[in-house]
Amino acid sequence: MVKKIAVIGGGPGGYPAALKAAALGAEVTLIEKNKLGGVCLNCGCIPSKSLLDAAHRFETARRLPALCEDGAQTDAQNLTGKLSWAKIQARQRAATQKLVQGIAGLLKMRKVRVLTGEASFADEHRLTVKTADGTEEVPFDACIIATGSQAFFPPPFDTAKAFLLDNSTIFDIPRLPKTLTIIGGGVIGCEMAELMNGFGVAVNIVEMQPRLLPPLDEGVARVLTQSFTKRGIKLFTGQTATRVAQENGVKRLTLADGTVLESEEILAAIGRTVDLTGLGLEKLNIPWTRKGVQVNPQTLQLKDNLYAVGDVNGLCLLAHAATRQGEVAAANACGQTAVYHNELVPSAIYTRPEIACVGLTKQQAAAQGIEVKAQRAFLLACGRAQTQDETEGYFELLSDKQTGRLLGANLCGANATEIIHIIAALLTAGLSVETAREIIFAHPTVSELLGEALWK
Repeated sequence: MVKKIAVIGGGPGGYPAALKAAALGAEVTLIEKNKLGGVCLNCGCIPSKSLLDAAHRFETARRLPALCEDGAQTDAQNLTGKLSWAKIQARQRAATQKLVQGIAGLLKMRKVRVLTGEASFADEHRLTVKTADGTEEVPFDACIIATGSQAFFPPPFDTAKAFLLDNSTIFDIPRLPKTLTIIGGGVIGCEMAELMNGFGVAVNIVEMQPRLLPPLDEGVARVLTQSFTKRGIKLFTGQTATRVAQENGVKRLTLADGTVLESEEILAAIGRTVDLTGLGLEKLNIPWTRKGVQVNPQTLQLKDNLYAVGDVNGLCLLAHAATRQGEVAAANACGQTAVYHNELVPSAIYTRPEIACVGLTKQQAAAQGIEVKAQRAFLLACGRAQTQDETEGYFELLSDKQTGRLLGANLCGANATEIIHIIAALLTAGLSVETAREIIFAHPTVSELLGEALWK
């Protein structure tokens, strides 16, 4: 008997779930109320990385005069004043559109039925979907909820949403501002500061915690803080905002110590929240908060034949985590046995220097009673990093001091977001430092810095 699988949400958790279920022989219906690809593809990961790439190209070009003959003139120094924000946006939108079309093509190839509309539960085996053409009933044997999250606006920002930017609106602004204040020094805030600074925008970051990137290792946050400060990004850490206002076209953010920051735009990058209003979960006696619903962290099961993946379950707010969760949930919904491992999800931050982490933190290991050995190697000592003028940061490996088993890594430096997968693979295989020392790294590469760290 062919299973009927319904997937609510076509983002990085939903469409992979639909594709996986279809590959396993299920009859799949995917319901998306906005755009295929979700937040990540349309107003998150992909747009931001396109703009970051453009910003880094401009930043690199501005370094060219140092390689010219003495007294030579170059337009590189004036590139920022000549950049076309409209062309940069068009490039980003073209990349996004190609990827959306690719997803649509894959779903069609796998014979996944795609409905555009809003879904709600009629009961434990039926969805009611409101489309432009009316209302349709979708029966299912199992349903996967992948509705994602949206920007969070706590007080006092909730009353100022009309003139504040968030991740869904900043990429569509008609022109680059001369000044930008970012509320929040987490991943989104830091990446937005990175790209706007690269385009020549004067940037302030306000973070209520004592430092940037509060959940991450203090060492990598310190390196990024130094890099930001050197490039003129102004940091206001340990500060809370008490008032936000717009007067005569100028936006003002008042901090608790009385400091008033004036800027053309203010970006709220405070956090994410889910909104499951209208989904009808109360009919199924399923409670939820702004942080989402509770699932089995390994099977992603919410209740009986229901699963929840991605931001909506709060396990890990990363697109690639949502993708893996979607695949695991789909496999389980189709009668297979699959397990999700949250501890193996790498994180990547596309600043300069790049930051990437995977596995246990020092604090998490200590909480488990594990004595940690930290082994560091610095990019200053890396030949490839020297040739690229990318010598900020270090690579740190964490292992169990007693057994030698690798526990995690904190990478801060050039190519960190790519190199982290080497450590993720080692952790997945459960290897020790001694075994990992057998890896032969090509020279000259930034990756060989891992080899150096392994022998520390």
